[in-house]
Amino acid sequence: MRSLPVSNPTTRFDKVAIEFDDGLTPEIELEVIDDHSRTILSKNDSPDIGFDFSVNPYRGCFHGCAYCYARPSHEYLSLGAGTDFERRIVVKRDAPTLLRQALRRSSWKGDRIVFSGVTDCYQPLEGKLHLMRGCLEVCLERKNAIGIITKSTLIERDVDLLVELAKVASVTISISIPFMDLEHSRALEPFVAPPERRFRTVERLAKAGLQVGVSVSPIIPGLNDESIGKVLEAAKKAGARHAFYSLLRLPGPVAQIFEQRLREKLPLRAERVLGRIRQTRGGKMYQPGFGERQHGTGQHAEMIDALFESAKRRFGIGDEPWPMRGPSPRREEIEDTSEKTKTAAKTAAKTAAKTAKSSAQLDLFR
Repeated sequence: MRSLPVSNPTTRFDKVAIEFDDGLTPEIELEVIDDHSRTILSKNDSPDIGFDFSVNPYRGCFHGCAYCYARPSHEYLSLGAGTDFERRIVVKRDAPTLLRQALRRSSWKGDRIVFSGVTDCYQPLEGKLHLMRGCLEVCLERKNAIGIITKSTLIERDVDLLVELAKVASVTISISIPFMDLEHSRALEPFVAPPERRFRTVERLAKAGLQVGVSVSPIIPGLNDESIGKVLEAAKKAGARHAFYSLLRLPGPVAQIFEQRLREKLPLRAERVLGRIRQTRGGKMYQPGFGERQHGTGQHAEMIDALFESAKRRFGIGDEPWPMRGPSPRREEIEDTSEKTKTAAKTAAKTAAKTAKSSAQLDLFR
């Protein structure tokens, strides 16, 4: 796997800043770091995120998307949000075992589990480690509903498991495709399959009978907002049933990383994009408040939302499959059916008993 020149923004935790002389910047190779966490389910209490539980088998992501809002999470591991995030990947090898233990607990209510709430569960390392596949096998054992968000075509490997799981629990898949323009995609998400290839993944999942849609995220004002209609049209043709989006989020060091990549790879677009971002963020590069952070504020943000909803209606694409809070619909249906069966059985037994008693009473007069 390709190495990269070391480049990490200075963090708030750093006591010393490191700079390299021109021509002396070292290369960083892929490094796999084992995470020995004792639990795997992450509980979410953010009011603007529509699920309660997620599983993240990996921390850091080889895809190297300049816009990834999860980059600052690496700083809590004493690693950088730049190339460390892209090449020093933390893996939870015990993820399937830990998930099995969690789902067997009597306290588990069968809530839908989202893979992954932070970094891509189907990034390249998954092709070797099979942690996501192991987690899917556990969910199939327990008949537990899931949601998946990924931009990787590797998900096609697990179509067999996903189809089997969909027979006994709710399965919702969202493929992340924010760009139609290959140049823009290569510039900002360099180690991800091209948009055209990801649409083929949507098509293959749809043909397998799975509930699949697209996440047009992030929408970057002044760059890909103009192609929302084209993305949704292509998604519909591929078989997408739902679509949703979130506006570009640039927390902490992500703003610096994004701007640097933008100026380097798309210099003619840079000033326009940065200006439009500020128009949707109250004059700033980011607004972290709940609600505001997902869709922004101001006239341009409202225009993006109206454009997205209009395109969905035009192409007949449904709403996003959220909220995913509480026990999954399929599980509730199963439990409800079970309760109805029990009630019907009790009613039938009572009716039979009354009939037998009446027959016995009539026999006295025969």
